[in-house]
Parts: sequence; structure tokens; C-alpha cells
Amino acid sequence: MGRLAGKVAFITGGARGQGRAHAVRFAEEGADIVLVDQCTDIDSVPYALATTDDLDETVRLVKGRGVSVLSVRADVRDLAALERAHRLAIDEFDKIDVLVANAGVGSFGPALEISEQQWQDVIDVDLTGVWKTVRAVAPAMVKRGDGGSVILTSSVAGLVAFLNLAHYTAAKHGVVGLMRALAAELAPHRIRVNSIHPTTVDTPMVDNAETRELFLPGVENPNREVAAELMKNLNALPVPWIEDVDVANAALWLASEEARYVTGVALPIDAGATAPFKMPHQ
Repeated sequence: MGRLAGKVAFITGGARGQGRAHAVRFAEEGADIVLVDQCTDIDSVPYALATTDDLDETVRLVKGRGVSVLSVRADVRDLAALERAHRLAIDEFDKIDVLVANAGVGSFGPALEISEQQWQDVIDVDLTGVWKTVRAVAPAMVKRGDGGSVILTSSVAGLVAFLNLAHYTAAKHGVVGLMRALAAELAPHRIRVNSIHPTTVDTPMVDNAETRELFLPGVENPNREVAAELMKNLNALPVPWIEDVDVANAALWLASEEARYVTGVALPIDAGATAPFKMPHQ
């Protein structure tokens, strides 16, 4: 029996990256999976987002773990689309036990120079989209009366500030406030709400030229090998990034009965990035 045997998990941003890792890891522990992703690009985001091929590949990987899976294309900025995805999930599985509001995007620039569209898209996906996801799914969890786990994906940028990421930092800090409010409101219904805070993760959101240039200012056209060495300065542990499965393992614990009394917690998976350390040149 897996740690999530008999459970159903609803995961946004499930086509690739951390969302895919959550889906596969949860499936390995026996959960049936609902995958939600919009599978289209956003103009103000400087890197390519997930595709329908990515979503199909995640479906294949989840099925390979011997569980059932439903995939739905929906934009987390669209509450009606999320409500439709939830209805389809209930039709298929009859319940949701675990909700992972994982979908997120980023763009880069000084706070006084980013465009209004950049600001709005990041806030709409990374903060408002998280609330809309919970709004679409959690009421049925409350009505069902059997408890559950809600996990909101924030970032180390939800705990500390980052240069050239004011909109992202604001959204991810907002997720923490939303998590704490939801934890208080949903506790009487035995629904636990927590947030996870990864450092840089080896996913397409980080492994692209635009993100490498953000974290390595002054380094001309940094490739992956250069980034792997220089980005170690971001973390206390001597690693440039963590793997998506490291985040998935933390989410799995929060979803499982092992964390049955854990709620209202902002959990870093950050290789010490938020620890009070100083880099040698400081």
C-alpha cells in the first residue's frame, strides 16, 4: 500500500517541471491524478511554456505507475475553466483529497522598468491563479467532510527578496499570506493548507538562457555548465539547483498522513538559500 493509496490528487501546472514530478511521485504512492495545464505560451513570459506534447508525456508517465489519470487543459487565470476541470475530475473520480496549486510563471526586470503586462501576468498566474484553483476545488472538499491536504507552490522568493523579480517576489509572498488565511479557515474542516518554497529547481523554468542571465548578471551568454558552477553561490549547500523530485518528496509528505497535524507551514526546500549566510565576496 502506497502512502497515498486510494487518494486523488488535483495538480495544476502538471504538464512538466515540478507539476510533472508531483504527479509521478504521487502516482508512485498510489494516488490517482488529475493534471491541469493551459499548454500555451504567455506573451510577457520570455521562455516557452508547456505544450500538449508535454502534457501527454506526463499522462504516459503517470499511467506507467499503474494508476488512473485525467488531463484537462485549463488556464488558472480562468475560474470557469478551473471549475469545469473540477467537475470533470469529480465525474471521473468522485472526490479530490489533495490539491496542489503549482502553476506558475516568471519574467524579469527592475521593478521600475517591468511593463504593466509583465506585472499583471505574473500576479494573475502566481497569486490570483492559486486562489482561483483553491476556490474551484476546495469547496467540494469542505462539503465532503473527509478532510484533505492543500499545497500551494511558493518559492524562496516568497520568503526573501530577489532583484529584478519584484512582481514574482510580491506574488510568492502573497501565496504565504493566502496559505495562512486558508489554513485558519479550513482547519475546522480538517483540511490542512501549507506552502512549499523551493530554491532554483532544474526545470525548464530555470534551465533557459533568460533565467541564467538573470541569476548571473555580467556573465555573457552563460551556458548550463557555467551556470552550474556559478549558481552554487545562491545556496548554502554547494549545489546550483535542486531536482524536481526533491520538491515532490516534500509535497508528498505534506499530502500524506505523516503530516496529518501539519498546517499553516511555509516549508523551504532550498539547500539553505534562506539561511543567514554570506557569500565570500560580501
